[in-house]
Amino acid sequence: MSGRFVRASKYRHVFGKPTRKEFCYDNLRISHNAWDTNLIKANPEYLAVNWESSGGGAFAVIPLNERGKLPDQIPLFRGHTAAVLDTDWNPFNDRLIASASDDGKVFIWQVPENFTLYTDAEEPADVSPLSKLSGHTRKVGHVLFNPAAENILASSSGDLTVKFWDVETGQAPITLKHPDIVQSLSWSANGTMLVTTSRDKKLRVWDVRQQSAVHEYQGHEGAKNSRAVWLGEHNRIATTGFSRMSDRQVALWEPGRKDPIGGFNSLDSISGVCMPFWDDGSNCLYLAGKGDGNIRYFEYENDKLEFLAEYKSGDPQRGIAFVPRRGVNVHENEIMRAYKTVNDQYIEPISFTVPRRAETFQSDIYPPATGLKPAVSAKEWLDGKDGIPAKIDMESIYEGTAPKEVPADYKPPTAVSSPAQAPVPKRESTPPPAARSPPPTVSDQKASMSAIANKFQDNEDAEPSEGESSPFEEVSRPAPRAAAPASVRTSIPPAAAKPPSPTAYQTPVQKLASPVRTTAPAPAPATSFPAAAAASSAVGSVEASLAQITQLLEQQSRIIGAQSDKIQAQSQIISHLATEVETLKKRVGPGPQDQSERIRQLELELEAARS
Repeated sequence: MSGRFVRASKYRHVFGKPTRKEFCYDNLRISHNAWDTNLIKANPEYLAVNWESSGGGAFAVIPLNERGKLPDQIPLFRGHTAAVLDTDWNPFNDRLIASASDDGKVFIWQVPENFTLYTDAEEPADVSPLSKLSGHTRKVGHVLFNPAAENILASSSGDLTVKFWDVETGQAPITLKHPDIVQSLSWSANGTMLVTTSRDKKLRVWDVRQQSAVHEYQGHEGAKNSRAVWLGEHNRIATTGFSRMSDRQVALWEPGRKDPIGGFNSLDSISGVCMPFWDDGSNCLYLAGKGDGNIRYFEYENDKLEFLAEYKSGDPQRGIAFVPRRGVNVHENEIMRAYKTVNDQYIEPISFTVPRRAETFQSDIYPPATGLKPAVSAKEWLDGKDGIPAKIDMESIYEGTAPKEVPADYKPPTAVSSPAQAPVPKRESTPPPAARSPPPTVSDQKASMSAIANKFQDNEDAEPSEGESSPFEEVSRPAPRAAAPASVRTSIPPAAAKPPSPTAYQTPVQKLASPVRTTAPAPAPATSFPAAAAASSAVGSVEASLAQITQLLEQQSRIIGAQSDKIQAQSQIISHLATEVETLKKRVGPGPQDQSERIRQLELELEAARS
């Protein structure tokens, strides 16, 4: 029975909308490095792309408003001596970005003010790093900023360590020794816990400031890479990976529980890694496949990942990035926007939209989003303090005013609802419909039929019967009468003009079946004077119509006669021209060329006149 009911959800009809090629970011040289990374990162202002460059590693920063085909030479962020493997934007400063490289270094960069890719210089000047964080001995594969503390950065390296940097001082006061190479890492919402997946197929949850793994579980059993993402403020973790049979899987975990909630759920048999992304505002999990063009999205509810829909595309992606919640277009009911790489040549935006026809702010799909104010400073976090960052009201973004800050635990008022849930106005002014009388009972119907039968029996007894015969033969149908003219009908006295009773032409069965018509009184006879007036008015209207038709016919006859005269005149002109041409042919004979051309011209004129 449960399959017959549809689960209620505001995001059940969310659909992904691609962007036309001319509004994409084209003419890019995206890195071909084989390291398992997302290749691009996005915030509400800029897009960072790992660049394929020679002479050391570099990445590009593209302003989101500069779409289309980019220049062949653009300013790059250069400084690494090897390929850039990963980047991450500071969640509280849209101009601050960190990069990790194959050279074992972590660099901090600041995007210049009024940064643009279109310059008048023949060779655009590259951007230099703001600071360099040195401490890893092998390549650094991942960097990730703390979502609650200011300027706290985590970096994982091939030297089997995870370092936590204070960007302001350039020091790494905390270092975790990891048993194997880290494949992915994700912070909890308050920035105190860190979850990692690694090559040894284990899922570990770390208390960072205690420098210890508080939970360790057996993860996906497949040999390929697995990913993990913390579900925002929920105490849950989602992982993607592979089974022993190389089927892609997704699992939902609770820290402290050995097995995943509901087990490992298979998705498909595609070989590409699934990249998970969490949206805390809509409680939706997005899974983008590397090497294919599909993006699945699920809604987290009641400890389940409920499948919503799937965005399908024929263009495969190697890298993808999602913008923070505060960067979506609230005027278009957009709840999330992704940027995917296509053929390592251009980046295509994909907008995930709730289909609604509303011209007001939709508060039910736009709860407050994380803002630009951190919960704690780097020093406070290192001293053991934590918290959830303050949020901003999305309605202030909709109205175009300065972002309005609300507490981290703020909930929108329930009185404000979407237009679809607006209360229906009461219909007190309209009168109630008239009450319908109850249907007659069986006894009433029997009584009515018996009364009509008795009445018919009385009429039958009044007439002499000639023998026992069927009652259907008792009433004979009168001979049809010819309809009299209106003038004759008006002279009939009222007594003779009375129409016959409706029951005169009915059989006894028909009389029994229609008691209402038999008991209805006969219509009153009409007087002769109104009938005579009606007849005279009808005759007058007919005569007027005949006169109008006669006038139209005469007019059409005159038009046809004029056209016939015109056609006859044109025929005479054509015959005269034909005679003249023949005369000229005989008179000239085989003459010079100009005469032949003249004759040809006359022939053409003749043909034109005939047509």
